[in-house]
Amino acid sequence: MKITQNRALPPERMAEMALIGSRLARLRIARHITQAEAALRAGLSRNTAYRLEKGDAGLAIGQVLRYLDAIAPGKTLLGLLQENDPSLVALAASEKRQRVREVTRKERDKLDF
Repeated sequence: MKITQNRALPPERMAEMALIGSRLARLRIARHITQAEAALRAGLSRNTAYRLEKGDAGLAIGQVLRYLDAIAPGKTLLGLLQENDPSLVALAASEKRQRVREVTRKERDKLDF
């Protein structure tokens, strides 16, 4: 009988897999690597890379580690979870920046102060 891992795992473990997947995706984006390129470097299909980043529990831990090594060579799983990579810090800083422009006279009149 075939068991679907996503159904067999408790919700807490599924949340952990989703966290690992989202951290992998975030690290890949922070390093400006496409999903297809990361999959190619890891020797995986792009569909497998997609499933990894979505937190699919049916994939082997070896695939997770190969994908991580393709994105950030030498990075450990613990380091991924701690989010201590300099590229992640730079990505977070760029996400916080928000340009503010002055309100035009017409917009100010619309606000009706």
